[in-house]
Amino acid sequence: MKIMITGMAGFIGMHAAIKFKELGHTVCGFDDFNNIVYHNQIKHDRADMLKKEHDITVDQLSLNQSELFEYIRDTHEPDLVLHLAAHAGVRVSMDNAAEYIKNNSLGTQNLIDACEYAGVDNVIYASTSCTMEGNTLPWGPEEKLGPQLSPYGWTKQTNENQFHTSKIKNAVCLRFFTVYGPWGRPDMALYNFTDNILSDKPITVFNNGDMIRDFTYVDDIVNGVEIITRNMTERDTYCLGNGQQVQLMDFIHRIESNLGKTAEKIMAPRHPADALETWSDTTKLAALGYKPTVDIAEGVKNFIQWHRNYYGRNNA
Repeated sequence: MKIMITGMAGFIGMHAAIKFKELGHTVCGFDDFNNIVYHNQIKHDRADMLKKEHDITVDQLSLNQSELFEYIRDTHEPDLVLHLAAHAGVRVSMDNAAEYIKNNSLGTQNLIDACEYAGVDNVIYASTSCTMEGNTLPWGPEEKLGPQLSPYGWTKQTNENQFHTSKIKNAVCLRFFTVYGPWGRPDMALYNFTDNILSDKPITVFNNGDMIRDFTYVDDIVNGVEIITRNMTERDTYCLGNGQQVQLMDFIHRIESNLGKTAEKIMAPRHPADALETWSDTTKLAALGYKPTVDIAEGVKNFIQWHRNYYGRNNA
């Protein structure tokens, strides 16, 4: 197939591009290289790596540009669009609601309109586990979505409604659970904690460390996405997680162990945008062959090795 990836210089977008190219698909895509959630230098570095090592070009384009219509219909004519472009991050969204609406909601509608204009039949789009906050754990794809804790959460809930009512023939929703791994987002806990510990800076531990997450390694996420490309339906929703829960303090101890350093911890109250606990029910996707293979010990080790190499801190 010819697969177009939105947000291709993003964390998951980069890994998905490599996976699909290795499987023999034609890969194209774009990114707007914004600075909203984290500094865009790593986005440019991801794009440079894709070009140099995999001959994949990331075009610079925004979801809200009118040029998107011609880009999809006339320039590329994709068989499938993987929509990953979004401002992520629950905490950042609390002070940037208008920006999140513009990009995540209005930008996604522009993409939907462009796909309808171009006659694209197949779209896989990213949602998030945080849309299911408040439901009984573990969270499965059948959950009813209620009030959200953050603008990020309700823009992603809006995306699900947008695609559900679109004219796109096959639009499949994937709710991701705390994705981590090499080339990850600098605003996320693993990256932030590693950076601060190596720099002898304290880390902020919200809710005094009493939080639980279903951490999902990026390769497992991408494998799940690839399974869906072979099982497209008119409308379906899947939860894409590891299926295992990890205590936040255990997560921090694993980082410390891999770095050989103990973090100075600033214990803080719960952030209003944070879910206390997440846990995925992947039964529906497992029936199609999905099976996570990277546990938290291996995943954290892989990230920290990449982080040391990326910053040239192998002797830190």
